[in-house]
Amino acid sequence: MKIFTDSACDLPKAYFTEHDVHLFPLRVEISGQEFDDVVGIEPIEIYNQIRNGNRPKTSQVSPEAFLTAFTELAKSGEQGLYIAFSSNLSGTYSTAMMLREQVREEYPDLQLEIIDTKCASLGMGLVVEEAVRLRDENFSYEEVINRTRFQAEHMEHLFTVEDLDFLAKGGRVSKSSAFIGGLLNIKPLMHMEDGKLVPIEKIRGRKKVFKRIIEVMAERGENLSDQVIGISHGDDMDAANEMKRMIVDAFHPKAVQIEIVGSTIAAHTGPSVIAIFFLNRQFNA
Repeated sequence: MKIFTDSACDLPKAYFTEHDVHLFPLRVEISGQEFDDVVGIEPIEIYNQIRNGNRPKTSQVSPEAFLTAFTELAKSGEQGLYIAFSSNLSGTYSTAMMLREQVREEYPDLQLEIIDTKCASLGMGLVVEEAVRLRDENFSYEEVINRTRFQAEHMEHLFTVEDLDFLAKGGRVSKSSAFIGGLLNIKPLMHMEDGKLVPIEKIRGRKKVFKRIIEVMAERGENLSDQVIGISHGDDMDAANEMKRMIVDAFHPKAVQIEIVGSTIAAHTGPSVIAIFFLNRQFNA
């Protein structure tokens, strides 16, 4: 069974070769140059460019990449699973669906499931890691699909950003709110709702928003002590470690996985974003 994903999952570059996962890079344009995310540019380069006043643009996975990979899968006769970035944040999922049907016109026996995770960043990455674990433990194709879909549906995302200007430019908050928020040190707490980034609350000061994240985790999480909790950070390891300490003290999880927010997501959130990922329900077979 072949597993595919795209670079919005924010797993490290080495992961894909080590675990035999086919990576579809989204594309990032900065200072007039276009790069394949993960493969062609490191996140730190994007953060440095942003701090120098350059704003990156992003675009979806190239249709040719899908066409080539799906055709190879069809020719091999293997079963495939593509774990895709939220359709409400990118056109990548719908392009993949279209290319799958195109390949099926020539290879009607193509076995390829495409899951719209409605997830982003390491929330999506944790879904990918679970699918890989199930594949490697020889679960059936149908069970890997069902459990992966369940994991995606129940993955909570909690975000806060340091600079509201990035959300304003992306249309997530008004420019006036961003200006006033900056003056008052207002930090938004956001989550994912049907695959879209939605504000929940506005909180004054980063310490208070971190404390509120812990409270929301306690309200929404199920058996947090038996989970791997994910933390993504926008080139701010100190904040990620502080968040980890608070999570460990509160919930004693099985593990806490920390990754840097990759270039695609960073283009829309800016430096110093902190995001937490956990399950609000766990699969009970």
